[in-house]
Amino acid sequence: MTAPDSGTPRSTEGERLQKVLAAAGVASRRIVEEMIVAGRIEVNGRIVTELGTRVDPLADRVAVDGTAVQLDTEKRYYMLNKPRGVVSSMLDEQGRPDLRRFTDDLEERVYNVGRLDQDTSGLLLLTNDGELAHVLAHPSFGVEKTYIAKVRGRVPAQVIQQLKQGIELEDGPIKADRARLLPGGDGGYSMVELTLHSGKNRIVRRMMAAVGHPVVELVRRQFGPLHLGTLRSGHLRELTRIELGNLLTIARAADAGRTGGGAGRKGRD
Repeated sequence: MTAPDSGTPRSTEGERLQKVLAAAGVASRRIVEEMIVAGRIEVNGRIVTELGTRVDPLADRVAVDGTAVQLDTEKRYYMLNKPRGVVSSMLDEQGRPDLRRFTDDLEERVYNVGRLDQDTSGLLLLTNDGELAHVLAHPSFGVEKTYIAKVRGRVPAQVIQQLKQGIELEDGPIKADRARLLPGGDGGYSMVELTLHSGKNRIVRRMMAAVGHPVVELVRRQFGPLHLGTLRSGHLRELTRIELGNLLTIARAADAGRTGGGAGRKGRD
């Protein structure tokens, strides 16, 4: 655990920490003050215990009980259950249905983090937080994504094991972090759950085709700590404070741990 500070305020500028955290919805100022005194709050990786501590909401990073908090109240984060037939773009040059139909009524302009191809449905993150989007899109971040795939044919146990052990594609080897056969397949189809952190284009479809079971339908159910849950297709909602805290925590850790490089190419699944 990070050692507490000396009790001296970080700066005479900025806003009081308890005011900023109350505005961010963490708790009332009085409760936040109790948290500060108890050593439950970190500013830029350092525990603070001084009630006079001031922060810059646009520059400083704050965590409560180890979970990151977004201090900039203008940042927005949404989860969309993207339907099939919609392209992951805010403006499609070919005139196909795009994401604007879900975002036109929002007060702020947001953008998608990564992509799902037109025939893939499921969880897509939308935000106006460019820093977070940059980290999540970076290849070194390696966010885990879980998919449910309806595939052709009856998938035997040895194919599931093959997916976990690794297969060779035209652009190199790849393996699933986790894979399992789900109940519910009928006729000539099977249901497979795959979890992987690769950002390569159409990776799930290419993996299943390589083992002889082409994808018929594909849904992304999970993106990092975010779960689609009961959100209906075509519906949009803001992340909860807990969801956002979990997402920011792992994104900040990844950003601190990665070394150099740009955002890289965003893959489609």
